[in-house]
Amino acid sequence: MGGQLSAEVRVTSRVPQGSILCPLLFLAYVNDIWRNMESTIRLFADDYVIYRKIINNADMEKLQKDLDKLGEWAVENAMKINPSKSKAIRFTRARVTDPLNYLLMGPLILEASSFKYLGIIVRNDLSWGDQVNYAVKKAWKALHFTM
Repeated sequence: MGGQLSAEVRVTSRVPQGSILCPLLFLAYVNDIWRNMESTIRLFADDYVIYRKIINNADMEKLQKDLDKLGEWAVENAMKINPSKSKAIRFTRARVTDPLNYLLMGPLILEASSFKYLGIIVRNDLSWGDQVNYAVKKAWKALHFTM
């Protein structure tokens, strides 16, 4: 304040979940998660997506290397990542038979044909059918609830 810095103090307590500072402090905490990564990583609150265009085996190796870096970052920063909540998805209209074999902190990331990200259902074939069906079902529930 006023151009002066206070002395550094180690913070050993936690911030109560739901406090007004929690999202801001969390974002400051994970702000360096992208360092040394070649793939793109997108953060929103405590969700993240890491992706890259895969053209050849070298691209697949780079993505795996970045997943390894993500796991190392989590260990270094005492952050818990639940690999079982992670999904691998390939966006293409081509017929592909070989499975995705990406690992996160040891376990294989399960391949999915769709996943929900920030409230939107995204499909591997880039169709919107699942999202439309979800929205219609949600609207019907809201209509029946009000009647």
